[in-house]
Amino acid sequence: MIPEDRWLLPEGIEEILPPAAHRLEWLRRKLLDLYQSWGYELVIPPLIEFLDSLLTGAGDDLELQTFKLTDQLSGRMMGVRADMTPQVARIDAHLLKRTGPARLCYMGTVLRTRADGFGGSRSPYQAGVELYGHRGHESDLEVLTLMLETLQVAGVSEVHLDLGHVTIFHELIRQAGLDREREGILFDALQRKALPEIHAHLAEWALPVSYTNLFLTLAELNGGPEVLDDANMQLAAGGAEICSALATLRQLVEALRQRWPGLPVHIDLAELRGYHYHTGVLFSAYVPGQGQAVAQGGRYDEIGQVFGRARPATGFSTDLATLLLLGSTPKVAESGIYAPPAGDAALEEQVAILRRQGVRVIRALPGAEVEPRTLRCDRMLAQRQGEWQVVPLANSV
Repeated sequence: MIPEDRWLLPEGIEEILPPAAHRLEWLRRKLLDLYQSWGYELVIPPLIEFLDSLLTGAGDDLELQTFKLTDQLSGRMMGVRADMTPQVARIDAHLLKRTGPARLCYMGTVLRTRADGFGGSRSPYQAGVELYGHRGHESDLEVLTLMLETLQVAGVSEVHLDLGHVTIFHELIRQAGLDREREGILFDALQRKALPEIHAHLAEWALPVSYTNLFLTLAELNGGPEVLDDANMQLAAGGAEICSALATLRQLVEALRQRWPGLPVHIDLAELRGYHYHTGVLFSAYVPGQGQAVAQGGRYDEIGQVFGRARPATGFSTDLATLLLLGSTPKVAESGIYAPPAGDAALEEQVAILRRQGVRVIRALPGAEVEPRTLRCDRMLAQRQGEWQVVPLANSV
């Protein structure tokens, strides 16, 4: 007996059907053209590779998200990619080995053991860009601008941008001399903006009052770009590294105001997503009604060190299926030509000419009666006065 649920897919695993698949492919091509116009070269990493390569650098946080299996040829553990960022870093560091800036882009399905949010996908169609070999805020701005243009091409509107910088928290932890355990405790409390809890921990650890005040201030520094003015006054005692991080954020905000004057920008200095591998600026794009970011990225310098070459790096990624759902990409055209089955040379030539012009032509199959309109055809090829002509369906008889 055949199980009734054999057709079901695992939870969080989706397939994309017509006409949505056509729209996703349209978006993929448009984005590849966009990235190419900026000088980004396409790389296609493998779906699976050895686990110790996938889970290095940026991949460390992905271990729980990675499906693992044993390679029957080598006996080594392998993983199905849950994120392409570590793979692209490996390609830049170990295979391309360029000395100057390298701009790379990628697109493809990744697989995760669990979804990022409730009801989310475990098989996103990930797209993104990475820029290696430059440490300045200019490369962060380039990647950030390209992320916003990606959302624009996808027709995603009402975008809100969140900006942060992990250096500030990292530098305060270093100066306060907190160990990894206490760093993790404080990190978790900051993400929840749990001020009483933060205060209690800092009092228990008997930190100097100056550091207690700095950490509590950090938790409250979120809001519009004017937050940077408050941060300059309240965090200046943290030293040059913190002042430099704040200056970078200010430069980005000023550049964004010129390029995207109506873009809502939110600053959150306690937002530490990806803290364990990010080293600088963080940015995330949100839209109303979506709890998860629709695109996100940031700086993660030295990611290639584990592959033999430490390189500055910045990039972003997004899920094309999410952009397809939230955006306004063009619908599949409800037009096409229905042609008779294979026939004389004149018919074959006319069909070939139309297809070379990019016209959608569907051939009838003998014995299979189909209403042309169900195939999204609004015209057909019919013989008129000894010639094959394209005529409206209504006039085809």
